[in-house]
Amino acid sequence: MRYLGFLINIFLVFCSMSYGVEMSVPVAVRHRSSMKIRDPFIVPWQANKTYYLYASCSYKSEGKNKPCFGYYKSKDLNMWEGPFPAFVPGKDFWATKQFWAPEVHEYKGKFYLFATMNSDTRKRGTQIMRADTPEGPFEPISEFPQTPADWLCLDGTLWVEEGKPWMVYCHEWLDIQDGTIEAIPLSDDLSKAIGPSTTLFKGSNAPWGLGPGQKRYITDGPFLFKHDGELLMLWSSTSLSGYTTGLAKSTTGKVLGPWTHLKDPIFCVDGGHASRFKTFDGRQMTVLHAPNGGATRMVFLEGEDWIYRPVIDGLAK
Repeated sequence: MRYLGFLINIFLVFCSMSYGVEMSVPVAVRHRSSMKIRDPFIVPWQANKTYYLYASCSYKSEGKNKPCFGYYKSKDLNMWEGPFPAFVPGKDFWATKQFWAPEVHEYKGKFYLFATMNSDTRKRGTQIMRADTPEGPFEPISEFPQTPADWLCLDGTLWVEEGKPWMVYCHEWLDIQDGTIEAIPLSDDLSKAIGPSTTLFKGSNAPWGLGPGQKRYITDGPFLFKHDGELLMLWSSTSLSGYTTGLAKSTTGKVLGPWTHLKDPIFCVDGGHASRFKTFDGRQMTVLHAPNGGATRMVFLEGEDWIYRPVIDGLAK
């Protein structure tokens, strides 16, 4: 068993070096309180008892800093080593800017990176990459994003229902003023959309939002999960207190809803883009970033008590 662990570690070291690039930020061990992280997404990997945090990063090339996706790794959720390259675009890759909101899902024995990117020649969208381990290297499984090519989209996430994969994502307010949360069915290998997109709800549907008559209604960061047999969704928008995270519930328990909303947000102190994971000792954790501007940091919410009541700053750990 010890020998197997040694082989796994050797393999992971090889993977982390396989891109052969120099990250713009030197690799170091940092406490999470000193890390400026937006849209945090954490994957615990049982194979080596390590947590992986994915982030928008950059690497050095031709005397410039160019966008990529990277990861940090930790044994305790406090001290993080990195950044290491997770996905570095090839020379002919379509996207050149706005590398945002990476998240990684294990699906059918592989790891899939869902990531938002943009360029001057195509609209922003979420594209899916695949790797054998959480450390990558991740490689595209399609030429372009799985989201609709003629829409501005972002923040795609994976949801599997009755064995069928879906991407749940945001159609941006920049396109339509009243941003939406959408769901689109994916092929079994996640390489393409296989049906039309369905609107689950609009940004203006949030009872805790800015109210009627606004020029924009933002939708950000959907994350779906089951709790006590109910299908719930964390998502973010703006309210009078700033960036805000709310909770929606599917009344049918299915991804296509209909969806209803809790009257009050669950996090209302200028923080959002939340996701969930379980620690190796079985604790349920929710992670988000706050504040939304300036010195953005990871915030952890432990347990489930916060789900049906607003979270104030004193409960953020």
